[in-house]
Amino acid sequence: MKKLTHFDKKGHAKMVDVSGKQPTIREAIAKGAVYMKKETLKLITDKKISKGDVFETARLAGIMAAKKTCEFIPLCHPLNITSVSVDFDVDKKKNRVGIEARVKCTGQTGVEMEALTAVSVAALTIYDMCKAVDRGMVISDIMLMEKRGGKSGEWRRA
Repeated sequence: MKKLTHFDKKGHAKMVDVSGKQPTIREAIAKGAVYMKKETLKLITDKKISKGDVFETARLAGIMAAKKTCEFIPLCHPLNITSVSVDFDVDKKKNRVGIEARVKCTGQTGVEMEALTAVSVAALTIYDMCKAVDRGMVISDIMLMEKRGGKSGEWRRA
């Protein structure tokens, strides 16, 4: 079992020192989903939600959130992100909007938290924009799918 790196010998929280690490290209992909009523999904896809275009607003919110992750997560490093994309997949059989975020940077630490934050905030934005018509929506399945770069190399969810 790997040891936790965000605590010193006295048990105090600390930001991991990455200054000795060589910068490498880093990439992370995260996914999540929002489940809703059939009628809500139709309103979204027909662009009839009164607050505006749900997917474009959620996409922008996810991108902005990835860029500000270090402001939300106390021990995350501020990163020079070079690319963020947030995409959506509509599943009419499951009344579900799938969300995928891809984040890249060249740096000394990974972008997993940025990808997970992008998915989370995009999902929350979908909920916020549609809650007037469907308070029972469920945000779930938020998880890291892949990461590349750094000493630990590549990881992919089975």
